[in-house]
Amino acid sequence: MADSDEPLTIAEIASVVGLHRSITYRMLRTLEEHRLVSRDEDNRYRPGVGLAVLARRVAPHLRTAALPCLSALADETRKTAFLVVPEGSDAVTIVVVEPRLSVFHVTYRPGARHELSRGAPGIAILAGRPAHEEDSPRVTEARQRGWAWSNSEVIPGFSACAAPVHDPTGECVGAVSVVYGGEADVDELGARVVRAANELGASL
Repeated sequence: MADSDEPLTIAEIASVVGLHRSITYRMLRTLEEHRLVSRDEDNRYRPGVGLAVLARRVAPHLRTAALPCLSALADETRKTAFLVVPEGSDAVTIVVVEPRLSVFHVTYRPGARHELSRGAPGIAILAGRPAHEEDSPRVTEARQRGWAWSNSEVIPGFSACAAPVHDPTGECVGAVSVVYGGEADVDELGARVVRAANELGASL
């Protein structure tokens, strides 16, 4: 799967590795339970974001492009910056950069996940997708504004601000976000996060 540019079917994987289809299926289910592979709606498999915790090799082009954008964002805002990607109904963190000059900041770990429907990063990803009749008012507002904000939805007592990242085809591939404690100029922070997200999208 890692060597393929496209998701693979069970039959394709079984053929490549030389195993019976039923054995391959059982192995894939186990890997899927541990989030090491993910399955799309067409029942095709690709590497899962759980690999980020083990090998930090998920979406290497996205990770590589994200590091300079996140580093600049973290240092300028003095807040922990991170990149989140969607996996099914969840938002999963794959890259985290902590600010170098802050007296106090939040420590966040790659592999952290939460539902797309809560928290600024998840709302930003939903807002980065085409409008849907089931969108919540928060998603619609974030789409119009260009960024999302939340407080105490993922980490009690802490806030987050996030903006969607679009690849050159216009698909929303994730969200750039910062997490912080205390007060902040949310409009100014939102504009800075949007700029980082646009810079990342342009570099893909």
